[in-house]
Amino acid sequence: MRTDRIETVPLGSRQAGRAGAAATAGRRLRIAPVALLIGVVPWLVGCRQDMHDQPRYEPLEASSFFDNGAASRPLIEGTVARGHLGEDVGFETGLDENGAVVADFPMAVDLVLLERGRNRYDVFCSPCHDRLGNGRGMIVRRGYKQPTSFHDPRLVEARPGYFVNVMTNGFGQMSSYAPQLKPADRWAVAAYIQALQLSRRVPADLLSGEDRAWLAGEPTEVPQPESDDGGHS
Repeated sequence: MRTDRIETVPLGSRQAGRAGAAATAGRRLRIAPVALLIGVVPWLVGCRQDMHDQPRYEPLEASSFFDNGAASRPLIEGTVARGHLGEDVGFETGLDENGAVVADFPMAVDLVLLERGRNRYDVFCSPCHDRLGNGRGMIVRRGYKQPTSFHDPRLVEARPGYFVNVMTNGFGQMSSYAPQLKPADRWAVAAYIQALQLSRRVPADLLSGEDRAWLAGEPTEVPQPESDDGGHS
């Protein structure tokens, strides 16, 4: 019958082996920081301030190369930034070449334009003029001077170019909103302002039968939403 041989190791030899392994591990731990420094120090030395302060001129930095001592060169006469040519004065400012208020919109007034106008109005105009155009926005309630209501007869009769021009150049205590609103957005806001004005004076015969009944005080049935299985009724 075959029996596997089991070799025995004296106790002293096993202790010596463990001590040797511990010594080896200790040497490795001492070597590891040195190796880390060898890898990191060149990187630290190579990443000098020159990488942040490169040999180039910053805007408006001084220079001894040009006679006026400035690195930035003045714009060539007649230079216009891309997209800022502004040939259509009426579109840009709301006033034509003769200074008259533009009476008609330069684009189709559709739902897309009104939605854009409402979005920009709520962001930039409602803090003063409130969401309905009454001039009772939040900052007015905090003490700012109240603007004229958009439903004032004078403003109801105003042409769209008037509102565009006010947004472009400012009026009274209202500063210019040209930096915040591009010309197309100013026209969109003007369209939405006129929609707010129209909402107060729509002829009754243009309303639906249900709306006319509501105005007359007649009881109308309010449709209830249908509930699906497992939903809320």
